Amino acid sequence: MSDPTQPRPPYAPQPGALSPQQERSLAVLTHVISGAAMVLSAGTLGFIGSLVIYLLYRDRGPFVRHHAANAVNVQLTALVGLIVSGLLMLVLVGFVTYPLVVVAAVAIHVLAAVRANAGEWYDPPFTIRFVR
Repeated sequence: MSDPTQPRPPYAPQPGALSPQQERSLAVLTHVISGAAMVLSAGTLGFIGSLVIYLLYRDRGPFVRHHAANAVNVQLTALVGLIVSGLLMLVLVGFVTYPLVVVAAVAIHVLAAVRANAGEWYDPPFTIRFVR
């Protein structure tokens, strides 16, 4: 039987910190995946890519955490806009606002990806801070 006072080895190696280049690449990838998934799914599945990267890499570097959290925030803000647009479809206005929300969110992701590639800390405009 093992000694309970001795620390147990972890089941898997603990992930280390990412290099600045890896953090920048993951930050760009977060925004690119979220924007592309949003376009391909008509605005409904864009949050999955950003959420997965946020959950996997949030403790590995502050830069990737910041950009992944911002990508999740953009997606959740867009989701709120899409729900409101869905309700507004009852009065026909939602058919105009729904694509506008998708285009605005994708534009924000493109701008954020460019800023992340340049190594800039960027807070997207018009987003509610759900995740910090």
